[in-house]
Amino acid sequence: MEDIFDKNGLIIWFERIHKNVDNPSFFCEPKFDGASLNLIYENGKLIQAITRGDGKIGEDVSVNVRTIRSVPLEIDYNQRIEIRGEVVIKMADFEIINKERLDEREALFANPRNAAAGSLRQLDSKITAKRRLVFQPWGIGANSLNEPLLSKRMDFIYSLGFLKPPMNQACSSMREIEEFYKKILQERDSISMMMDGMVIKVDNVELQEDLGYTVKYPKWMCAYKFPALEKITRIEDVTFQVGRTGVITPVAEVEPVDIDGVTVERATLHNFDEIKRKGIKIGDWVIIIRSGDVIPKIIKVIEQRRDGSEKEIQRVTHCPTCKSELLDEGKLIKCQNLTCEDRVVNSIIHYASKKALYIDGLGEKIVEQLHREKLIHSVKDLYDLDIETLLKLDGFQEKKAKKLLKSIEASKGMSLDRFIYGLGIEHIGEVAAKAIALNFGKEWMHVSAQQLVELDGFGSEMSTSLEEFLHVNKDKIIALCEIVNPHELEKQDTIESIFSGKTVVVTGSMSQSRGEVKTILEKHGAKVAGSVSKKTDFVIFGEDAGSKYDKAISLGVEVLSEKDMRKLI
Repeated sequence: MEDIFDKNGLIIWFERIHKNVDNPSFFCEPKFDGASLNLIYENGKLIQAITRGDGKIGEDVSVNVRTIRSVPLEIDYNQRIEIRGEVVIKMADFEIINKERLDEREALFANPRNAAAGSLRQLDSKITAKRRLVFQPWGIGANSLNEPLLSKRMDFIYSLGFLKPPMNQACSSMREIEEFYKKILQERDSISMMMDGMVIKVDNVELQEDLGYTVKYPKWMCAYKFPALEKITRIEDVTFQVGRTGVITPVAEVEPVDIDGVTVERATLHNFDEIKRKGIKIGDWVIIIRSGDVIPKIIKVIEQRRDGSEKEIQRVTHCPTCKSELLDEGKLIKCQNLTCEDRVVNSIIHYASKKALYIDGLGEKIVEQLHREKLIHSVKDLYDLDIETLLKLDGFQEKKAKKLLKSIEASKGMSLDRFIYGLGIEHIGEVAAKAIALNFGKEWMHVSAQQLVELDGFGSEMSTSLEEFLHVNKDKIIALCEIVNPHELEKQDTIESIFSGKTVVVTGSMSQSRGEVKTILEKHGAKVAGSVSKKTDFVIFGEDAGSKYDKAISLGVEVLSEKDMRKLI
């Protein structure tokens, strides 16, 4: 979800929703901090329980989930339905679990979320049963429900035997949303499960579909986060990290401080513009925050505590790792040396990660060892490793060496989107990589920033970043492509029709769900939009068509009934 942190963020999000859809109402509920879980029911019986997994492919945990008391094994509803929710652990139970682990000299869980995720994935379901897990539903995936409002659909889900959250509320205005947020915040400490904010969703499911998605998150929902926890500490020193793209990040080394059970010793300073804006010096007493999984950061200097011993943070001119001269672009300082040890090591670790090429067994320490022994200087060198070379290294026996080489070989033929993501291009995450792979295929290396900006969810920063990366590294990527030979993603074939290349808006209730109608239209070449404008070619309407139909008539846009649409197809 998109995160907002204050009333100003709420105003921006709220105005954006009202700009794109008419008369939205909202459904608000607590945001529980746990592990995501999808439950699938058919003929009234639980048939599968799946975690988020790597974000694309989930992990089946059905056996363990059957031990969770708040998950009904049977429900009074026979059609296929997917219930989405969060597995959480109550704070009191979390403390009991950690006490037991302490007694047994096992590593403690850092927080209830980690405990919930770890409990779901146990090999022994008896351990899961002992962990007192709680399933809290928050949404519905695949379903055949006709109720137009999510809040009403969730009432139906609760009636099937699922837990209702301690509080939720349908809201029609920003004032009501703010009041409910304050209410949750006041009740925060009395609720037994850990929460990190409130979720706001557009209540009407049809409007949700109209608003759609960016490459990262749904446009129709957001997380209104609770204020971050703050502590005061002192900056002892500033060090500099080299990222895989060469960007130098200043990091404050601070006196250790406990924030919500986590000992914080470092905080990002982002860049020198941020240091200048906040007036940060070595020796300053500062207010530091940590919100959820966000890297700790300094929000304010306590200037009244200064005694004159503080030191200015000097701009670095040479790379802290390879000592080569840095490129100073003002806001960003970059190491341009492609053979810089930190750049090489970090880029290879990223390339081998689960979401990229997933080279099992090639962890951080092994990458550092291979680089230290001068066996790899780039990702391409991984494919030149052989068993004789590996067996000469400390810690490598035949079984381990063979496993690593087999995993490297298995990375060949990986999908193009994972290959693009694995290259570690600045601002290009896994979702953006998939969009590039789907839209351009193997021609992706020859696209311009202008072509990229036209993709949904792509801004100028992402597009320019990719264009610059290709300009500098195209020859290397081509050579790597010849070795890996990534396969293109299958693109849905479109059928030539009257809707090919046309902008179409769908409104009203149809014989199928709006999502299914949208899929049919896209298969026939249409671009399905969420709002009506002068550029709209057709508005297709079902029963109870509302303001979009009226707007189409006023603008002279051609309107078609669902029956007319199907005849034309």
